Amino acid sequence: MFRNKEIQVFLLCLLFISLLVAVASFFFISIEAAVVVLLTSLLLICSFLFFTKWRYREIEKLSSYLRRISRGDYSLDVRDNYEGELSILKSDIYKVTLMLSEHHSLLQEDKVKLTNAISDISHQLKTPLTSMMVMADLLGDVKLDEMKRQEFTNNIRVQLERIEWLVTSLLKLSKIDAGTVMFKKEPVLVCKLLERAIQPVLVPMDIKQQTLKMIGDNEVSFMGDFNWTAEAIINILKNCVEHTQDGGEISISFSENALFTELIISDNGKGIVKEDIPYIFKRFYKGKNAAEDSVGIGLAMAHSVIKSQQGDIEVKSDIGKGTQFIIKFYKQII
Repeated sequence: MFRNKEIQVFLLCLLFISLLVAVASFFFISIEAAVVVLLTSLLLICSFLFFTKWRYREIEKLSSYLRRISRGDYSLDVRDNYEGELSILKSDIYKVTLMLSEHHSLLQEDKVKLTNAISDISHQLKTPLTSMMVMADLLGDVKLDEMKRQEFTNNIRVQLERIEWLVTSLLKLSKIDAGTVMFKKEPVLVCKLLERAIQPVLVPMDIKQQTLKMIGDNEVSFMGDFNWTAEAIINILKNCVEHTQDGGEISISFSENALFTELIISDNGKGIVKEDIPYIFKRFYKGKNAAEDSVGIGLAMAHSVIKSQQGDIEVKSDIGKGTQFIIKFYKQII
Protein backbone atom coordinates (compact mmCIF):
# COMPACT_ATOMS: atom_id res chain seq x y z
CA MET A 1 0.00 0.00 0.00
CA PHE A 2 2.76 2.47 1.01
CA ARG A 3 4.65 1.62 -2.20
CA ASN A 4 1.94 3.41 -4.15
CA LYS A 5 3.33 6.82 -5.14
CA GLU A 6 -0.12 8.40 -5.22
CA ILE A 7 -0.71 7.43 -1.58
CA GLN A 8 2.78 8.66 -0.59
CA VAL A 9 2.15 12.05 -2.21
CA PHE A 10 -1.33 12.28 -0.67
CA LEU A 11 -0.01 11.49 2.84
CA LEU A 12 2.81 14.03 2.52
CA CYS A 13 0.36 16.71 1.38
CA LEU A 14 -2.01 15.83 4.24
CA LEU A 15 0.80 15.97 6.81
CA PHE A 16 2.07 19.28 5.42
CA ILE A 17 -1.39 20.85 5.51
CA SER A 18 -1.99 19.50 9.04
CA LEU A 19 1.28 20.95 10.33
CA LEU A 20 0.63 24.25 8.60
CA VAL A 21 -2.83 24.54 10.17
CA ALA A 22 -1.47 23.48 13.60
CA VAL A 23 1.27 26.11 13.47
CA ALA A 24 -1.23 28.76 12.40
CA SER A 25 -3.56 27.73 15.25
CA PHE A 26 -0.67 27.91 17.76
CA PHE A 27 0.31 31.44 16.78
CA PHE A 28 -3.12 32.93 16.15
CA ILE A 29 -5.39 31.05 18.57
CA SER A 30 -3.83 28.91 21.28
CA ILE A 31 -1.74 25.84 21.97
CA GLU A 32 -4.90 23.87 22.77
CA ALA A 33 -6.26 24.64 19.27
CA ALA A 34 -3.01 23.44 17.72
CA VAL A 35 -3.23 20.14 19.68
CA VAL A 36 -6.84 19.65 18.56
CA VAL A 37 -5.83 20.25 14.93
CA LEU A 38 -2.97 17.73 15.21
CA LEU A 39 -5.17 15.08 16.87
CA THR A 40 -7.91 15.60 14.29
CA SER A 41 -5.40 15.36 11.46
CA LEU A 42 -3.96 12.17 12.97
CA LEU A 43 -7.45 10.67 13.21
CA LEU A 44 -8.17 11.55 9.58
CA ILE A 45 -4.87 10.03 8.46
CA CYS A 46 -5.61 6.80 10.39
CA SER A 47 -9.11 6.65 8.93
CA PHE A 48 -7.71 7.18 5.46
CA LEU A 49 -5.12 4.43 5.96
CA PHE A 50 -7.74 2.00 7.30
CA PHE A 51 -10.10 2.71 4.40
CA THR A 52 -7.29 2.46 1.85
CA LYS A 53 -6.13 -0.87 3.31
CA TRP A 54 -9.70 -2.20 3.07
CA ARG A 55 -9.95 -1.11 -0.55
CA TYR A 56 -6.61 -2.79 -1.30
CA ARG A 57 -7.89 -6.04 0.21
CA GLU A 58 -11.00 -5.85 -1.96
CA ILE A 59 -8.92 -5.11 -5.06
CA GLU A 60 -6.64 -8.05 -4.20
CA LYS A 61 -9.72 -10.29 -3.98
CA LEU A 62 -10.82 -9.09 -7.41
CA SER A 63 -7.32 -9.72 -8.78
CA SER A 64 -7.38 -13.24 -7.39
CA TYR A 65 -10.84 -13.71 -8.88
CA LEU A 66 -9.63 -12.56 -12.29
CA ARG A 67 -6.63 -14.89 -12.12
CA ARG A 68 -8.95 -17.81 -11.45
CA ILE A 69 -11.12 -16.75 -14.38
CA SER A 70 -8.04 -16.69 -16.63
CA ARG A 71 -7.44 -20.33 -15.59
CA GLY A 72 -10.95 -21.28 -16.69
CA ASP A 73 -12.86 -21.17 -13.38
CA TYR A 74 -16.17 -19.45 -14.20
CA SER A 75 -18.13 -20.70 -11.16
CA LEU A 76 -17.26 -17.81 -8.81
CA ASP A 77 -19.72 -15.06 -7.95
CA VAL A 78 -18.02 -11.89 -6.69
CA ARG A 79 -21.17 -9.75 -6.42
CA ASP A 80 -22.37 -8.20 -3.15
CA ASN A 81 -25.49 -6.36 -2.06
CA TYR A 82 -23.81 -3.04 -1.32
CA GLU A 83 -23.65 0.20 -3.26
CA GLY A 84 -20.58 2.03 -4.43
CA GLU A 85 -17.90 1.95 -7.07
CA LEU A 86 -16.44 -1.41 -5.98
CA SER A 87 -19.85 -3.06 -5.98
CA ILE A 88 -20.53 -1.73 -9.47
CA LEU A 89 -17.13 -3.04 -10.58
CA LYS A 90 -17.88 -6.46 -9.06
CA SER A 91 -21.20 -6.59 -10.84
CA ASP A 92 -19.59 -5.68 -14.18
CA ILE A 93 -16.86 -8.30 -13.67
CA TYR A 94 -19.53 -10.91 -12.94
CA LYS A 95 -21.36 -10.02 -16.16
CA VAL A 96 -18.12 -10.41 -18.11
CA THR A 97 -17.55 -13.75 -16.35
CA LEU A 98 -20.94 -15.00 -17.48
CA MET A 99 -20.19 -13.89 -21.03
CA LEU A 100 -16.80 -15.64 -20.96
CA SER A 101 -18.45 -18.77 -19.57
CA GLU A 102 -20.95 -18.78 -22.43
CA HIS A 103 -18.17 -18.27 -24.99
CA HIS A 104 -16.18 -21.08 -23.38
CA SER A 105 -19.18 -23.41 -23.61
CA LEU A 106 -19.68 -22.50 -27.27
CA LEU A 107 -16.00 -23.11 -27.99
CA GLN A 108 -16.21 -26.52 -26.32
CA GLU A 109 -19.26 -27.35 -28.42
CA ASP A 110 -17.43 -26.21 -31.55
CA LYS A 111 -14.48 -28.44 -30.65
CA VAL A 112 -16.79 -31.43 -30.23
CA LYS A 113 -18.51 -30.65 -33.53
CA LEU A 114 -15.16 -30.26 -35.28
CA THR A 115 -13.91 -33.55 -33.85
CA ASN A 116 -17.10 -35.32 -34.93
CA ALA A 117 -16.96 -33.72 -38.37
CA ILE A 118 -13.34 -34.80 -38.89
CA SER A 119 -14.26 -38.31 -37.77
CA ASP A 120 -17.23 -38.41 -40.15
CA ILE A 121 -15.20 -37.06 -43.07
CA SER A 122 -12.43 -39.58 -42.39
CA HIS A 123 -14.99 -42.38 -42.37
CA GLN A 124 -16.57 -41.15 -45.62
CA LEU A 125 -13.18 -40.95 -47.35
CA LYS A 126 -11.75 -44.18 -45.95
CA THR A 127 -14.20 -46.52 -47.72
CA PRO A 128 -13.71 -45.26 -51.31
CA LEU A 129 -9.95 -44.84 -50.79
CA THR A 130 -9.60 -48.41 -49.55
CA SER A 131 -11.65 -49.65 -52.48
CA MET A 132 -9.53 -47.71 -54.97
CA MET A 133 -6.28 -49.00 -53.44
CA VAL A 134 -7.44 -52.59 -53.83
CA MET A 135 -8.54 -52.02 -57.43
CA ALA A 136 -5.29 -50.16 -58.22
CA ASP A 137 -3.31 -53.18 -56.99
CA LEU A 138 -5.43 -55.47 -59.15
CA LEU A 139 -4.90 -53.23 -62.19
CA GLY A 140 -1.18 -53.75 -61.78
CA ASP A 141 -1.61 -57.45 -62.58
CA VAL A 142 -0.52 -57.97 -66.22
CA LYS A 143 -2.65 -61.12 -66.43
CA LEU A 144 -5.90 -59.22 -65.67
CA ASP A 145 -8.33 -59.53 -68.57
CA GLU A 146 -9.51 -56.41 -70.42
CA MET A 147 -13.13 -56.58 -69.21
CA LYS A 148 -12.06 -56.58 -65.55
CA ARG A 149 -9.52 -53.85 -66.21
CA GLN A 150 -12.24 -51.65 -67.70
CA GLU A 151 -14.60 -52.45 -64.82
CA PHE A 152 -12.02 -51.53 -62.17
CA THR A 153 -11.09 -48.34 -64.05
CA ASN A 154 -14.75 -47.27 -64.18
CA ASN A 155 -15.19 -48.06 -60.48
CA ILE A 156 -12.16 -45.94 -59.59
CA ARG A 157 -13.58 -43.07 -61.65
CA VAL A 158 -16.93 -43.36 -59.84
CA GLN A 159 -15.22 -43.33 -56.42
CA LEU A 160 -13.12 -40.29 -57.40
CA GLU A 161 -16.26 -38.45 -58.51
CA ARG A 162 -17.85 -39.30 -55.16
CA ILE A 163 -14.84 -37.95 -53.25
CA GLU A 164 -14.82 -34.80 -55.37
CA TRP A 165 -18.52 -34.21 -54.67
CA LEU A 166 -18.01 -34.79 -50.95
CA VAL A 167 -15.07 -32.36 -50.72
CA THR A 168 -16.87 -29.72 -52.81
CA SER A 169 -20.02 -30.02 -50.69
CA LEU A 170 -18.06 -29.77 -47.44
CA LEU A 171 -16.29 -26.64 -48.67
CA LYS A 172 -19.62 -25.05 -49.55
CA LEU A 173 -21.09 -25.96 -46.17
CA SER A 174 -18.02 -24.57 -44.42
CA LYS A 175 -18.44 -21.26 -46.23
CA ILE A 176 -22.12 -21.10 -45.23
CA ASP A 177 -21.28 -21.96 -41.59
CA ALA A 178 -18.56 -19.30 -41.52
CA GLY A 179 -20.98 -16.69 -42.87
CA THR A 180 -18.73 -15.88 -45.82
CA VAL A 181 -21.39 -16.64 -48.45
CA MET A 182 -23.21 -13.51 -49.55
CA PHE A 183 -26.62 -14.72 -50.67
CA LYS A 184 -28.16 -12.50 -53.31
CA LYS A 185 -31.59 -10.98 -52.82
CA GLU A 186 -33.11 -10.76 -56.24
CA PRO A 187 -36.42 -11.86 -57.80
CA VAL A 188 -36.35 -15.59 -58.57
CA LEU A 189 -39.01 -17.15 -60.82
CA VAL A 190 -39.79 -20.57 -59.39
CA CYS A 191 -40.49 -22.08 -62.83
CA LYS A 192 -37.00 -21.03 -64.04
CA LEU A 193 -35.47 -22.29 -60.79
CA LEU A 194 -37.05 -25.71 -61.23
CA GLU A 195 -35.97 -25.89 -64.88
CA ARG A 196 -32.37 -25.57 -63.67
CA ALA A 197 -32.82 -27.95 -60.72
CA ILE A 198 -34.42 -30.88 -62.57
CA GLN A 199 -31.69 -31.11 -65.26
CA PRO A 200 -29.19 -33.15 -63.16
CA VAL A 201 -31.88 -35.68 -62.13
CA LEU A 202 -33.49 -36.30 -65.52
CA VAL A 203 -31.09 -39.11 -66.47
CA PRO A 204 -31.41 -40.99 -63.12
CA MET A 205 -35.19 -40.61 -63.35
CA ASP A 206 -35.16 -41.94 -66.91
CA ILE A 207 -33.08 -44.95 -65.86
CA LYS A 208 -35.57 -45.72 -63.08
CA GLN A 209 -38.52 -44.93 -65.38
CA GLN A 210 -39.87 -42.36 -62.92
CA THR A 211 -42.28 -39.62 -63.90
CA LEU A 212 -42.17 -35.94 -62.92
CA LYS A 213 -45.24 -33.77 -62.41
CA MET A 214 -45.11 -29.99 -61.90
CA ILE A 215 -48.03 -27.78 -60.86
CA GLY A 216 -47.81 -24.02 -60.40
CA ASP A 217 -48.21 -20.57 -61.90
CA ASN A 218 -45.32 -19.34 -64.04
CA GLU A 219 -45.42 -15.96 -62.26
CA VAL A 220 -44.70 -17.36 -58.78
CA SER A 221 -41.48 -15.86 -57.41
CA PHE A 222 -39.54 -14.99 -54.25
CA MET A 223 -36.53 -12.89 -53.24
CA GLY A 224 -33.42 -15.02 -52.97
CA ASP A 225 -30.28 -16.41 -54.56
CA PHE A 226 -31.02 -18.30 -57.77
CA ASN A 227 -27.88 -20.46 -57.98
CA TRP A 228 -27.65 -21.46 -54.31
CA THR A 229 -31.38 -22.22 -54.10
CA ALA A 230 -31.15 -24.32 -57.27
CA GLU A 231 -28.41 -26.37 -55.61
CA ALA A 232 -30.60 -26.91 -52.55
CA ILE A 233 -33.52 -28.09 -54.72
CA ILE A 234 -31.19 -30.40 -56.69
CA ASN A 235 -30.13 -32.14 -53.47
CA ILE A 236 -33.74 -32.61 -52.39
CA LEU A 237 -34.72 -34.00 -55.80
CA LYS A 238 -31.74 -36.38 -55.75
CA ASN A 239 -32.93 -37.66 -52.38
CA CYS A 240 -36.44 -38.22 -53.77
CA VAL A 241 -35.12 -40.05 -56.84
CA GLU A 242 -32.86 -42.22 -54.69
CA HIS A 243 -35.66 -43.29 -52.34
CA THR A 244 -38.39 -43.79 -54.94
CA GLN A 245 -38.81 -47.17 -56.60
CA ASP A 246 -38.66 -47.82 -60.34
CA GLY A 247 -41.74 -46.50 -62.07
CA GLY A 248 -42.50 -44.12 -59.19
CA GLU A 249 -43.60 -40.50 -59.34
CA ILE A 250 -42.09 -37.24 -58.13
CA SER A 251 -44.26 -34.14 -58.04
CA ILE A 252 -43.48 -30.48 -57.48
CA SER A 253 -46.12 -27.86 -56.69
CA PHE A 254 -45.49 -24.19 -56.02
CA SER A 255 -47.67 -21.25 -55.04
CA GLU A 256 -47.47 -17.75 -53.59
CA ASN A 257 -49.49 -15.75 -51.10
CA ALA A 258 -49.11 -12.50 -49.20
CA LEU A 259 -46.85 -14.07 -46.56
CA PHE A 260 -44.63 -16.56 -48.37
CA THR A 261 -43.79 -18.54 -51.50
CA GLU A 262 -44.18 -22.27 -51.01
CA LEU A 263 -42.63 -25.22 -52.85
CA ILE A 264 -43.73 -28.77 -52.11
CA ILE A 265 -41.58 -31.60 -53.46
CA SER A 266 -43.19 -35.02 -53.03
CA ASP A 267 -42.45 -38.62 -53.94
CA ASN A 268 -44.33 -41.88 -53.52
CA GLY A 269 -41.27 -43.81 -52.38
CA LYS A 270 -40.60 -45.91 -49.32
CA GLY A 271 -40.75 -42.96 -46.89
CA ILE A 272 -38.78 -42.08 -43.77
CA VAL A 273 -39.24 -43.81 -40.43
CA LYS A 274 -40.67 -41.57 -37.73
CA GLU A 275 -37.59 -41.63 -35.46
CA ASP A 276 -35.35 -40.44 -38.32
CA ILE A 277 -37.41 -37.35 -39.22
CA PRO A 278 -36.02 -35.00 -36.48
CA TYR A 279 -32.46 -35.73 -37.67
CA ILE A 280 -32.95 -35.86 -41.43
CA PHE A 281 -31.22 -32.50 -41.98
CA LYS A 282 -28.28 -33.27 -39.67
CA ARG A 283 -24.89 -33.46 -41.37
CA PHE A 284 -23.68 -37.02 -42.08
CA TYR A 285 -26.88 -38.49 -40.66
CA LYS A 286 -27.99 -41.65 -42.44
CA GLY A 287 -31.47 -42.96 -41.75
CA LYS A 288 -32.53 -46.59 -41.67
CA ASN A 289 -33.68 -46.47 -45.31
CA ALA A 290 -30.57 -44.68 -46.60
CA ALA A 291 -28.65 -46.26 -49.47
CA GLU A 292 -25.26 -47.84 -48.72
CA ASP A 293 -23.39 -45.20 -50.72
CA SER A 294 -25.31 -42.32 -49.16
CA VAL A 295 -23.10 -39.70 -47.50
CA GLY A 296 -25.79 -37.84 -45.58
CA ILE A 297 -24.79 -34.35 -46.62
CA GLY A 298 -27.17 -33.34 -49.44
CA LEU A 299 -30.18 -32.57 -47.25
CA ALA A 300 -27.92 -30.83 -44.70
CA MET A 301 -26.71 -28.50 -47.43
CA ALA A 302 -30.25 -27.85 -48.66
CA HIS A 303 -31.32 -27.01 -45.11
CA SER A 304 -28.38 -24.60 -44.60
CA VAL A 305 -28.99 -22.80 -47.90
CA ILE A 306 -32.71 -22.34 -47.31
CA LYS A 307 -32.33 -21.30 -43.67
CA SER A 308 -29.58 -18.83 -44.57
CA GLN A 309 -32.09 -17.04 -46.81
CA GLN A 310 -34.62 -16.68 -43.97
CA GLY A 311 -36.58 -19.57 -45.42
CA ASP A 312 -37.99 -22.66 -43.78
CA ILE A 313 -38.02 -26.33 -44.68
CA GLU A 314 -39.83 -29.25 -43.08
CA VAL A 315 -40.40 -32.87 -43.98
CA LYS A 316 -43.47 -35.09 -43.68
CA SER A 317 -43.35 -38.78 -44.43
CA ASP A 318 -45.34 -42.01 -44.19
CA ILE A 319 -43.70 -45.40 -44.52
CA GLY A 320 -44.69 -47.01 -47.81
CA LYS A 321 -46.53 -43.89 -49.02
CA GLY A 322 -43.79 -41.34 -49.65
CA THR A 323 -42.19 -38.14 -48.43
CA GLN A 324 -43.00 -34.43 -48.70
CA PHE A 325 -40.48 -31.59 -48.46
CA ILE A 326 -42.23 -28.28 -47.75
CA ILE A 327 -40.14 -25.18 -48.46
CA LYS A 328 -41.23 -21.64 -47.63
CA PHE A 329 -39.57 -18.35 -48.53
CA TYR A 330 -41.11 -15.56 -46.48
CA LYS A 331 -41.89 -12.11 -47.82
CA GLN A 332 -40.04 -9.18 -46.34
CA ILE A 333 -42.46 -6.74 -44.75
CA ILE A 334 -41.32 -3.14 -45.30
